[in-house]
Amino acid sequence: MKELTDKTFDNETSAGVTLTDFWATWCGPCRMQSPVIEQLDEELGDKVSFSKVDVDQNTAVASKFGIMSIPTLLIKKDGEVVDTLVGYHPKEQIQAKLEQYI
Repeated sequence: MKELTDKTFDNETSAGVTLTDFWATWCGPCRMQSPVIEQLDEELGDKVSFSKVDVDQNTAVASKFGIMSIPTLLIKKDGEVVDTLVGYHPKEQIQAKLEQYI
């Protein structure tokens, strides 16, 4: 799973289906969400590009997309935001969302 920054986000999420986990080190629900995303990356990594953005270190991209609560999962297809999931979500729910866009 790639760690993205303000500078790399647009380029890295401009093609195909991408899921970006907006998180922070101090966020408990984010720490619960991370293993779920890593598991999905192992299973769907050939169809979906998974990445993370630390909102404390990359405020510009978080602000651009109006990220107010974390974790927030941003799903993009060919550079366009198609879905946003706020808060912790179980693997099955995220996988079902992603399969709509694959």
